[in-house]
Amino acid sequence: MHVLDITQNSIQAGAGEVGIFFDIDAGRRMTLTIRDNGRGMEPELLYRVTDPFTTTRTTRRVGLGIPMLMQSAQFCGGSFTIDSELDRGTVVEAVFQLDHIDCPPMGAMCDTLFALVMLNPSKPEFMFEARSPCGFASFDTRLVREAAGGIPLSEPELARWIREAIEEEFKPILEVA
Repeated sequence: MHVLDITQNSIQAGAGEVGIFFDIDAGRRMTLTIRDNGRGMEPELLYRVTDPFTTTRTTRRVGLGIPMLMQSAQFCGGSFTIDSELDRGTVVEAVFQLDHIDCPPMGAMCDTLFALVMLNPSKPEFMFEARSPCGFASFDTRLVREAAGGIPLSEPELARWIREAIEEEFKPILEVA
């Protein structure tokens, strides 16, 4: 859910590109990085963004996505950082100790990555990467669009191929989590 929520923030910030990166080391420490090229944040908002009572939404007065990601990472011996620059984008990084008793399960991450592409078939462009002692995986919607020659990503045959490609690439890498 953290990945979906933070990525939704990127989309609402007008990002044309969103990168989601998983780096799992031999010590079972995972770094999740979400990087976008959206509007970025003013320094004042960046300073307050980890407060759950800070949000840019007008439909509610709380914003729990970033504070909950920060709390999840810190509860399991990890850390959290966020950096943002106006008109350049935002980088969110959360580190999790995967074998810590309080580390939340990763869940069906391949399904999450596939859903992001299908729910946002025209933009932004997505780049997914994962590294672990088991290997490396990557997926880039720009390359898929180029190879598909204008066929919409949501076209059933292409969507099925995207799902299979994400599963085949990422499942072996992320299963160590």
